[in-house]
Amino acid sequence: MKREDLLHLLALHRTKGFGDIVSKKLIVHCGSAKAVLETKKSTLQKISGIGVHTIRNLQNSVYLKQAEEEIIWADKNDVKIISFFDDDYPERLKQCIDSPIVLFSVGNQQLKNRKCISIVGTRNITSYGREMCEALIEKIRPYNPIIISGFAFGVDICAQRAAVANNLQTIGVLAHGFDRIYPEIHKQFMAPIEKNGGFITEFWKGDKPLRGHFLQRNRIIAGLSQATIVIESASRGGSLVTADIANSYSRDVFAYPGRTSDQFSKGCNELIKSHKAAIITSADDIIKTLNWDTQTSAPVIQKQLFIELNTEEQQLYDFLLKQGKSILDTIALQNGFTIQKTVNILFNLELQSVVRPLPGKQFEAI
Repeated sequence: MKREDLLHLLALHRTKGFGDIVSKKLIVHCGSAKAVLETKKSTLQKISGIGVHTIRNLQNSVYLKQAEEEIIWADKNDVKIISFFDDDYPERLKQCIDSPIVLFSVGNQQLKNRKCISIVGTRNITSYGREMCEALIEKIRPYNPIIISGFAFGVDICAQRAAVANNLQTIGVLAHGFDRIYPEIHKQFMAPIEKNGGFITEFWKGDKPLRGHFLQRNRIIAGLSQATIVIESASRGGSLVTADIANSYSRDVFAYPGRTSDQFSKGCNELIKSHKAAIITSADDIIKTLNWDTQTSAPVIQKQLFIELNTEEQQLYDFLLKQGKSILDTIALQNGFTIQKTVNILFNLELQSVVRPLPGKQFEAI
C-alpha cells in the first residue's frame, strides 16, 4: 500500500468510535480510506448502519498527525504495517468479519499456505498441562505447522518455547503496542521467537496491555488458525473466550480433558461436555481431523462449469472457489466491488446454482 493510502487508513483506524467492521463498510462504500475522510458527514450518515454519533470524530486532523507519527516510528523500529488490503495480510484472518483493518508485525513470518494452529490455556499451567503441550508439539513437528499463541504466562509461553525448541515457526499475538513487552519477564524469549516467526498486534505504540485489549487480541489468535487447542483452563478465562470466537469463525476447537476435581481442567471439560470442543487425547486427533496426512501439494483442479458466466460473475466464482466460504464484506473488499454490486452478482450466481448463501452473510461456491 502506498504511503499516502496507509496514512489515511491509519487515521481512520485511529478515529475514536470506529471499529473494524464499520471502517471496512465505509471503505467499500466510498472506495478508499481517503475518500471516507474527505466525504461530507451528511453523506456518510445516509449509509445504512452509519449514524451521526459514529462519524462525529471524522476529519479531525489530530488523527492524521498521529498516523504520520506511527509510520515514522514503525520505520525506525523495523515494524511492518500490514493493511487489510495488502496481499500479505493473513488469508485466514481476512475471512473473519471483525478482523483488524491494520496489523503491526515484527519478525520472520511466512503464513501463506501454511498449517496454523493456536494453543491457549491457563496462565497457571500444571505439570500435566506442560507435558501435554510439549508432547503435542513434538508429535506434530514433521507437519511443520505454525504455532500461534498470546505470549502470556503458562500455556502460551510453554507452547511458544516448545515450538522454538522443535524448530517450528511461532507467532505471539500481543495485546499492546510494540514499544513495550508484557509480561516484561518474557523479554528473554523475544529474540528466538522473532527468529522463528515473530509477533503481531493491532495496537499502536503507547497502547497499554489493558484487560479489554486481551479480549480483542483473542480474535486474532483464533482467526489466524485452522484450529484452536485449549490445553488447560479454569471454569472462566481468556482461553474459553478464544474457543468461543474460533467456534464463531467455524474453525475446529479441541480441548484436553482432565479429572473433574482439577481446577484447571474444569473449563476444558465443560467445552467438551457442551460440544464446543472436540476431545483430544493425542496429537493424532489433530492430524486426523485436519487431514494433515492426506494433504498434498497437488494443484487444485477447477470445476468445469457447463454454463457461461460474465467477467464479473466468473471473478466472484473463482474467488469463492479458491477461498472457500467468505462473508459478504470480504468478498466485496477483495474484488473491488461495492456491497450492492456484490449482492447483485452473488444473486445471479445463486440463480445459476453455482453459489449458495450460508448463515452469517457468508457464501460459498458449489
